[in-house]
Amino acid sequence: MHPTTTTPLRVTRRAATLVAGTLIALLAGCGSDQTETAASGTEAERAKAAASRTKAAPPVAPKEAVPAGLPGMPPVLDPKDIYAADRPGKLSPVVRKFPSRVYVPNTNSNTVSVIDPTTYKVVETIPVGVQPQHVVPSWDLKTLWVNNNRGHTLTPIDPATGKAGKAVEVHDPYNLYFTPNGKYAVVMASLDRELVFRDPHTMDRKKTVPVTCYGVNHADFSADGRYFVVSCEFSGELLKVDTEKMEVVGQQKLPFKGAMPQDVKISPDGKTFYIADMMAHGVWVLDGEKFTTPKLMATGKGAHGLYVSRNSREMYIPNRGEGSVSVFDFARNELTKKWWLPDGGSPDMGGVSADGKVLWLSGRYDSEVYAIDTRTGKQLARIPVGGGPHGLAVYPQPGRYSLGHTGVFR
Repeated sequence: MHPTTTTPLRVTRRAATLVAGTLIALLAGCGSDQTETAASGTEAERAKAAASRTKAAPPVAPKEAVPAGLPGMPPVLDPKDIYAADRPGKLSPVVRKFPSRVYVPNTNSNTVSVIDPTTYKVVETIPVGVQPQHVVPSWDLKTLWVNNNRGHTLTPIDPATGKAGKAVEVHDPYNLYFTPNGKYAVVMASLDRELVFRDPHTMDRKKTVPVTCYGVNHADFSADGRYFVVSCEFSGELLKVDTEKMEVVGQQKLPFKGAMPQDVKISPDGKTFYIADMMAHGVWVLDGEKFTTPKLMATGKGAHGLYVSRNSREMYIPNRGEGSVSVFDFARNELTKKWWLPDGGSPDMGGVSADGKVLWLSGRYDSEVYAIDTRTGKQLARIPVGGGPHGLAVYPQPGRYSLGHTGVFR
């Protein structure tokens, strides 16, 4: 019907098929080795052919390696930010339905005050053991453990109901941590001068590690979880502990007479440890790998706690002796702000709200708790609680698992 448009198309297809077949036959007959082709050419052609065979593929930029973690530890999400799982509102399915509360251990009242953060009101007071020091989220996020230091017990609280369970006997539990793989709980037995590795659920003793320093109290783990740094407040020392071997592998005296190290926190990039010192009035900056002598960064009188912001950009440092909070910028490597509490106060231990907007701190010597806006530093509330409030826990918080203390999540 339209031969002028269909016939050339058929011829072209047949011709292409014939040409392709001929080329394949010729290549099959003489081989596809470029060496034979180059042999019949000039010296320059042979050199060019040889170069084409040996030319290396363009290099591919290697991806930044994620550190090999402690066996059984959840893999690091981002080698540049070990707090990547702690973004605002990023709650684990385990804790998503828990009511938002602030649990405040009152060391002098032997109680835990429970605050509703939406109303800034105490909604319940829970009797616990003697001298509760910290409220500690368990590794699996399911339990809050109250450290009754002088009562030699741990009181479990169910964060789903806010109800306390039967206390478990544990000697001298000043503070409590969990290895990053969830295998052990680590009790900071301050006066016993021991690190006690226990079953994270039953709290049965597994291994006792005697130490020669005085007052083991706070710690944090390396990015790969293979070691942790411990502060000894009464002798002004630091320990480095091998997590898997459960052995002290390093010890040093801080270069400040009367040093009293407190909270320990690692930087988002996992390269630097920070240790608050309430007598040196600042924060020690330590290379954890080398464990060389740290340098002191002055912050304020009675530096005590260390809390990383939800975006991993800043660290809040409450200065208990002067009623202020210093703000450290990780990228700039400097202090950028200082917030003062109106009417003074004694800001101590605490944590950041799940949305990152509020910093909650206990007023250790003032029987109160402070709620501080993390954007402006403005005090939002000042809430009366029991006597001697200490290591309060804001719960629930984002993260895959807890390393202990008042809530160190990764």
